[in-house]
Amino acid sequence: MEADEANTARVDKWLWAVRIFKTRPLATAACREGKVSVGELVAKPARTVREGEIVTVRQGVMQRTLRVVAAPASRVGAVRLPEFYVDLTPPEEFAQAREQRAQQVNARAPGTGRPTKRDRRLQDRFLG
Repeated sequence: MEADEANTARVDKWLWAVRIFKTRPLATAACREGKVSVGELVAKPARTVREGEIVTVRQGVMQRTLRVVAAPASRVGAVRLPEFYVDLTPPEEFAQAREQRAQQVNARAPGTGRPTKRDRRLQDRFLG
């Protein structure tokens, strides 16, 4: 195996190995649904990623942008992640994701009326 081949990996395997997705089938499904692109092109699961390439992943409302530094041989621990990618995602994306999560928590089922005093206290305890 050449040195160049040692630092490449399938995009679905790389996304799983660097903990962007919890399982490899989830990473593969995201590639098939067109939620993953390498450079400006939508990536199929078997597409190889190399050092220096930019990978963009759509996760819900958030779009993560990552620069590949290296390809791990297998899934790595969270402490070692900076060895394998640089996160170029703007802070606004993380803020938008947090805001949407808070809105989901605050959402009430239609027709349930106003929150009771108990509901408000539980909500304050959860958010505060």
